[in-house]
Parts: sequence; structure tokens; C-alpha cells
Amino acid sequence: MSNALGPRTGRPPVYAPRGMVSSPHYLASESGMKALRQGGSAVDAAIALNLTMAVVYSQMSGIGGDGFWLIAGGKAKDVEAIRASGPSAAKATIEFYNDKGHTDRIPDRGPLAALTVPGALDGFRIAHDRYGKLDWADLFEDAIHYARNGFAVTRSLADWMVADEHLLKKDPGMAETFSPNGKPMRDGESLAQPKLADTLELIAKKGVRAGFYEGELAERICAGLEPEGSPLRAEDFAEYQAEWVDPITTTYRGYDIYQLPPSTQGMTAIQFLNLLDGYDVASWGDNTPDYYHHMAEALKLSAADRDEWLTDPNFVDIPLDKLLSKEYADERRKLIQADRALTDDEAVPGLRYGTEFDKSAPKGGTVYFCVTDSDGMMVSKIQSPYYDFGACVMGGDTGIIMQNRGSFFALDENHPNRLEPRKNTFHTIIPALAMKDGTPAIAYGTMGGEGQSQTQAAMLTRMIDFGYDVQQAIEAPRWLYGRTWGMASRDLWIESDVPENVLRELIARGQPVKRVGRWDSIVGHAQAIRWNADTGFYEGGADPRGDGCAIGY
Repeated sequence: MSNALGPRTGRPPVYAPRGMVSSPHYLASESGMKALRQGGSAVDAAIALNLTMAVVYSQMSGIGGDGFWLIAGGKAKDVEAIRASGPSAAKATIEFYNDKGHTDRIPDRGPLAALTVPGALDGFRIAHDRYGKLDWADLFEDAIHYARNGFAVTRSLADWMVADEHLLKKDPGMAETFSPNGKPMRDGESLAQPKLADTLELIAKKGVRAGFYEGELAERICAGLEPEGSPLRAEDFAEYQAEWVDPITTTYRGYDIYQLPPSTQGMTAIQFLNLLDGYDVASWGDNTPDYYHHMAEALKLSAADRDEWLTDPNFVDIPLDKLLSKEYADERRKLIQADRALTDDEAVPGLRYGTEFDKSAPKGGTVYFCVTDSDGMMVSKIQSPYYDFGACVMGGDTGIIMQNRGSFFALDENHPNRLEPRKNTFHTIIPALAMKDGTPAIAYGTMGGEGQSQTQAAMLTRMIDFGYDVQQAIEAPRWLYGRTWGMASRDLWIESDVPENVLRELIARGQPVKRVGRWDSIVGHAQAIRWNADTGFYEGGADPRGDGCAIGY
């Protein structure tokens, strides 16, 4: 229920009894709602939404990227998870990059940054095979229309085209698409992607395996990338399949919280909540020094373990049971002091692997969205090309922007996330889902690189500990400790709505405070849907930091 004592929001929460979608782009939200109204499942709606997003929000989404799913309710058994993240190419070795003159790190952009198989599409396939109600081809209708006929460029896309103009011009396909007149497009101009429309039509007709992974699209992608240096080959695509995996879980204030296992940073979000679970968070009050201080300290401890361990668990024996235990959190919590900020050295893990992650930071290009349907199914879904516009290179003549997720691999043989063939890298992207008494209760998540666990914790504590409605929890001032969006800093970035006296007290405690604007994209674009069993309504919210909306019916 709405909390009248909470902060007034710029828009109200959305309430509806039958189904709901929330995404960072309004056209994508409408595509999801269209699928629900046609009798589709939450999975159908999520696929249709994501396909539209891949066209209209291509700076942060696309079928050349990876994705992760959490699905519960309806016909789903308990909480089910999909890992749709492609591994590195068979030829992607440290020696491969050393021979090309790269000994310190993999290039962030260009063909050499495109070294992992795009996994998102095969995630669509296995989700639809199990829970789809609508015909596969019907889910592509809106995406094909917008790619073929054009759509209005939104604020976020326009801003990113300006920011990345120097990169977009380096690849002919990217320049042709996003700078057709030799300069970035602006808000409200019409952007069409006819080559991407052709590709979507082919996948709609032939399916994911025959059309993409084992078909002509993989061949065309690799034919375009191989001469420029990428290690990807058609065989890498053919060998890859998305997979159903067991989610990881913890409890928080009577809720069962679910995340994806490694190689995602879902473990960080769970450790974060385990640390908070030992405090009376409600007693701090929202927007107070105690709240922001303890949230920053919890992040330092959980991120330290992440940076020591997180990689593909098939290559490193991660002590996950220990790291996710309440007992481990109890020990780590003893390091937190209410009146003084920990240094990074003081936050080192209790289970030390021995090699820290490079402190340089990735940028971020991610979309999070959630969907519910009339059968009670709830989908929490995230999808990303990694950086904004991914590798900033097209996959041949397909119109597909290739992800650069593999550029986060290390070229250090002693690093836990070192590059190896057919390996999944550290993934920042994490959808979240909360269950209450066996029923899907809250789907929530955000974009924002390595800040995602912090924003998730902000939303959850504000809904559960402070009694906010979904929109209040999303719009309330947020913070970001540490690295994201290309910054290697260890600062505590706080939005400008936080009072000056709170910032002064945080500085007095040793927090490296820096102020950012109101509703700043640095803290991510969050979305959430909550089920209220007492009223029989879904309650949805969307982030004013993005270009989206929640829609219900």
C-alpha cells in the first residue's frame, strides 16, 4: 500500500489487477503490454519487450548481448533461472591477444573486444519453449516495425550518441546507422535500422538455432569480424546454448530473495542483504547519515569478496556456501564501525584468493525490466551489451551491435578472471526477485554496472524497512559507492536531494562524498513490480532517470 508519510514522487505508482510491465523505454513497455493483452504469458511479454528494446534502446540493449532471467509463479516450479551469457571464443587466449600487441588488457572497443558469443537470443528460445503461449514470430512484430520504419530518438539515446560520437565513427556500420548525416541524431528525430529489421525477420521466420547460432547470421557476423581481428568463429556460435540454472538465495525480513549464481555478481547482492539483516535498518530512518554510512560499508565488504572470487565457477572453485552464509556475514559485520568509514585495505575478504581485480572500471549499457501476468507469473529480466553500444562494432552486415563483455577478462595468468577459451567472464548484470510465503512478491532490478547491488538494496530497504510504495522506493535519493560508468574512483556519489547536513556528517565519518545531480543516471535506471495479496493489485514503478514507464491492465 502507498505510504502517505513517504516522499512525494514525480509520478504515482501504477496499480492493476491482471498484469503489468515496467521498463526503461515506453515503446518497449507497450510491446510487453500488447503481448499480455493478446493472451501471452509474462515470458512472451518479456521477449517482445526485449526485442523492441533492442531496437529503440540500442545503446543499452541488443541481440548481440547477454541476458539473465528469474521466473516464478504461474506454471513455474519454485523460482527458475536462465543464464544466457555466451562464453569466450575457442581461439580467445591470452597468447592470441599478446600476439596482437595487447599484454596489459583486452581492448574495450572494436573487433578485438568482440570475443564472446551473444547469449541473449538463446535465452529467449528456452524461455519460450517452456512458457510461451504466443507464436514465436508474433513476438517480433513491433521490433521489426520500429527497425524498418523508424522510431523517435529519446533523450538517453541522443545523449549517448553525442558522448560516443568519436567511437561510432570508427566503424562504418555504426556510423551509417547512428550518424547518417555525419553527426549524431537528436531527440525526436526518426531512426531506422533496415539491416537489423532484415535480421529480426530472419530469426522470426527460421528460429534462433537455424537462423542465428547454426545458420547464416553466425556466418555473416564472423565473416565481418574475423578479418578485423576478432577470435569469434561460426563454430563458437553453434556450440553455445543457454541453460537453466539453480538460483542462489537468502532471507531478508521474512522474504526469500533470489539472484543468479556466478559468474554474475548476484552473490554480492546476497552478501549485502545478509550484512544488513543484522541491523535494525528501520531505526536509522531513510535519508540519514546512519543509513547511507552503513549501506556504503556493507557494499565495501561484499564487493571485496566479489573482486577476489567472481569469475566462471567452472574454472575457479568459489567457496559459495561459505560466502553466502549468515554466519560469514556475522563475522564480516564486526568490521563495520558506526562512526568511521573502512578503508579498502580494512575491507579485504576473510577468505582471500590472493589476486585483486584491476581497479579500473567498466562503463555500463544495460536494461532491466519486469513483467507479471494474470496467471501470477513474475519475470525479472536483465539484458546488456556491456558498455554503451557494446564493442561499438557491427557484426558484419547483420545490423547487430556486438557486445564487448569479454573485454573484462584479465590478461594476467594469475588473475581469477583471466582469459581462457570457452569461459564466462565476471558479469555485473543481475535481476532480483523476492518471494513471500511461496508467492512471487517483488521483481526488482536496475542497470548501473557494479552499482546494481547497491540500488537493489536501496529499493528493497525502502519498500520493506521503510514502507515506501514502489515508485517512492525508485525515486528516493540514491548513492553509489565505488566504480561504475567508466570511473575508477572509490568515491561515494550521492544525489543532490540528500540534505547538506547529512553529507557533512558522512564526510566527518570518513566517507569520500561527492554530490551528483537529482535523478542522475550514474545511480542506474531502476524498475520494480510488487504484488499485494491484500488488495489483489500489482503495483509498479519506473525510474525517472530513464525513458520508460510502468503499464498495467
